[in-house]
Amino acid sequence: MEFGMFHEFPTLGERSHAEAFDEALAQVDAAERWGLDAMWLGELHFAPDRSLLAAPLTIAAALAGRTQRIKLGLAVQVLPLGHPLRLAEEAATVDQVSRGRLIFGVGRSGVVRTYDTFGVPYAESRERFAETLEIIRLAWTRPSFAYSGKYFRFEEVAVVPRPFQVPHPPIRVAANTADTFPMIGTLGYPMFASARHVTWDELGPLVRAYREAYRAAGHPGNGEVFVSAPTFLAANDAEAAAEAEPSIMAFYRYQARLLADSAARSGTVAVARASRAERLRTMTFAQASSRHAIVGAPDTVARRLHELQDELGLDGILAELNCGGLIPHEKVQEALRLLCTEVQPRFR
Repeated sequence: MEFGMFHEFPTLGERSHAEAFDEALAQVDAAERWGLDAMWLGELHFAPDRSLLAAPLTIAAALAGRTQRIKLGLAVQVLPLGHPLRLAEEAATVDQVSRGRLIFGVGRSGVVRTYDTFGVPYAESRERFAETLEIIRLAWTRPSFAYSGKYFRFEEVAVVPRPFQVPHPPIRVAANTADTFPMIGTLGYPMFASARHVTWDELGPLVRAYREAYRAAGHPGNGEVFVSAPTFLAANDAEAAAEAEPSIMAFYRYQARLLADSAARSGTVAVARASRAERLRTMTFAQASSRHAIVGAPDTVARRLHELQDELGLDGILAELNCGGLIPHEKVQEALRLLCTEVQPRFR
C-alpha cells in the first residue's frame, strides 16, 4: 500500500502566512526524513480561513528542491481552471527538477464559488476537464501537435520541457459523483476517491463500479484505487479522538456551509448537494470517526487500513493528518511520525 499525507497548508488563524508556510514545510521535511511515500498537495482558492495552497505546482517545485526521495503528488490540479499548455509546461518542469517524482492528480473540484470567481461556468467543467487532459497528454507525448476543440484551438505547437518520466508522469483522476467512477474505469486511469463526504459503506459499490468498467474496457490489471480520509494518530485511541475532534468537526461544519453554497449556485445537482450539506451539518464526531475518518492509536489505524484493503482493494491512503487545520503543529508531527514508523512498515 502507498502511504501519503494530504496537505492543505492551513492558514493557522491569526498567525502570519510566513509561519504557516514554515510549519507546512517542516512537516514535508519530516515526511521525507521518516520515509513517507508521497506528499499530496491540494488546490484551494480564495479561502483565507482555511488554506494557503492556491498554487500546488509552485509548491511542488519548491519541495523538489528540498527533498530527494518522496513522491510529489497533486490531489488535485483543477484542470478546468487552467490553460492546458501552461499546465503541461509547468507540470513537466516539476517532473524534471524532481527527477521523475511527480504524480499528476487531476479533477474538477466541487467548489462552484471558485469557478464563479474565475469566470468559468461550472456547467462546462466536465467538458473542459476532458479537453484539457487530452491536450496535456498530447503535449507530453508528441514532438508537436495542433488541436481544435470546443474550448481550445491552436496551430502546430511544441511544448517544452518534456517530462522526465516516459511517456509522462502517472495520471490519477478524482471521482466525485457516482457516474464518474465507471467513466474513469472505462478510460483506464488510476482513481482518487475521498471518504470526506461519502461513507466507507457507500464507497464500496462505487469502487466496484470503477473496477467493473475498468475490466470491461479491456485494461490490464484491476485498476488502482487511492482514497483520502481524515486521519489522526496518537499514543492511544482516547488521546487521538480528543485531539482530532475539534478540528475534524470544524471541518465538517465548514464543508456543510461550502456544499450549501455550491448547491445554491450549481443548478442541476443542487438537491444532492443540499442533502449532503445537511447531513454534514448535523453529523456527530462518533459518526464522522466511524463512517468517514481513521482515528486512533497505530494498532487501531493499521487494523482499519487492513480492513479497507480487504473491502475496497485499497492501493493507497492519502492521510489528512490535520483535517480542519486546527491541530497544533507538534501534534501533527507526532501523528505523522506514528504513521511513518509504526503503521506504514506493517504494509511492506
